This record gives sequence, structure tokens and C-alpha cells, in this order.
Amino acid sequence: MPVKKSHYESALAHYCETHAAVELLRQHRPYFEAIPSLRRPDESAIVLPFPLVRLREPISQSGLNSLNVRAGETVCLPCELGMFMCEPDWKVKIGIEIFIFVHRPQEDLSDLLLRWRQTQVLLDKGYEWVMPHRYRHIYGDAAQRIFPLFVLFDETPERIVRGLNGAALPFVIERSDRSQSDLEEEVFSAESPSL
Repeated sequence: MPVKKSHYESALAHYCETHAAVELLRQHRPYFEAIPSLRRPDESAIVLPFPLVRLREPISQSGLNSLNVRAGETVCLPCELGMFMCEPDWKVKIGIEIFIFVHRPQEDLSDLLLRWRQTQVLLDKGYEWVMPHRYRHIYGDAAQRIFPLFVLFDETPERIVRGLNGAALPFVIERSDRSQSDLEEEVFSAESPSL
């Protein structure tokens, strides 16, 4: 059974909350241990959905995923969430940056891997985060190291799991229990009159 759009959207909405994103990192210990203060996760782990970055140098690349971006241009990264650590007392961005890729409906292994590779290419030459108003006080300079985390579902094809294992890329499997909203959609559509 393929990944449903409702599973993807539910996971995305869930992990936009800092506490849920921290719990996601708990499933991959090296990332979890990078969080400066678990007592203050809202101030220590900053989660940005569909993150924006401003590139310092132009990128021109042809091939499978051709890119042509000018210096100073702002781009939306091809991941669902960008996450960086912040020292809660000093309000300074520290440590690693983690980019979370949620398996999208109809997405195969090559599409998922290419999103990570495109993120690496975009961030290779220097960038700064475009911070939302809430985090405007945090200096958003580039990290020294970036890392991916892939979120898969029970319905994700086995070849994607094998491929990520083979590429030594970390992933977690989101148990897609049927949510109440899925049940409500089915009940509503079953009760709706035919046209």
C-alpha cells in the first residue's frame, strides 16, 4: 500500500512542533545528544518547516537536477524541516544542522536521495538561514556540518529502506496508525450522497 498524503501531512504537522521534533531525534541518538538543553527544548532546538536560506555564492549546475541560483538569492531547501541547535542562554546558534526529509507520496528512492543531494549542493558554498520573525534575534550563519534524517512510514517500499541502509543514511519509521482525521474522512465520504 503506498504512502497516503494524509500520513505525510500528519507527520509534517506533528514534527513542526519542537517537542515532537526532539522526540524524533531521540530515535537517532547522535543527533539527540547534540541538543544543548533538554530542560529547555523550545530554546535549544529550533525547527523551521521548509527552511529558507540565502546563498552567498552563485550555483550553476547542469544534469539531472539542474540548478541556476545567483549569489544573494533566497531558496527553499528541498526538505521538510531544517533544525539547528541554539545555546539557550546566549541565543547563539551552535553545533550541527539536521535536515529532515519525510517520505512523500509517490516518491521513490532516487527522488528521496536527490532531495538530500540537492540540499548538500545548495549549502556547500556558504549560506545563512532566513529566520522567521520569532527567531530574528538568532544569528543564522552556516554550520560546519550538516546531516540528514529520513522519516519513512510502514507503507514505504522495502527498496527505500534497503537503499538508505546501503547508503548509510539514518532514518526512522513513523508508525502510521490510522488517525482520527482519516476515519472522519472515510465516514464523511461514505455518508455523502452520490452525485
